[in-house]
Amino acid sequence: MATASRRWRRPGATTINFSEESVVERLNDLTHGKGPEKCIDAVSMEAHAGGSIDAVYDKIKQSLMLETDRPHVIREMMYVCRPAGTLSIPGVYGGMLDKIPFGAAMNKGLTIRMGQTHVNRWTDDLLRRIEEGQIDPSFVVTHRVDLENGPGMYKTFRDKEDGCVKVVLHP
Repeated sequence: MATASRRWRRPGATTINFSEESVVERLNDLTHGKGPEKCIDAVSMEAHAGGSIDAVYDKIKQSLMLETDRPHVIREMMYVCRPAGTLSIPGVYGGMLDKIPFGAAMNKGLTIRMGQTHVNRWTDDLLRRIEEGQIDPSFVVTHRVDLENGPGMYKTFRDKEDGCVKVVLHP
């Protein structure tokens, strides 16, 4: 049986659900019209945009096998990030992207950092900090289950059900 440990909190970050509000308007409100200095696309090719023109365009191109990924988030980041800002893309893209406003990014002087997260580089330091009590990652754990319930819990995670963000499996 899965148990939700506590409501998902986002310390130090603001999450904007573009199906509920305008990303651009909310960011302008939060930054007094300057745009964020740093933007992160951690979802990448699995992003599901709403009914915006570019999202519909991407969906059509994907159905025709002319595009592999959903670059809506990258486009939005390039438009909203303030000049000389940084775009971080640890999420995974698998292939072809279309209609990326590269000129906007270049003219703003944006720094683009991307690549899969370098887990081996950070694991020892992060583990030490957790052990020393400097970092408490427990806020991200939403479910704890026995190992034999792992396959069912993966489906819950994959389908974004029951507020599932991170699962701890107990052997």
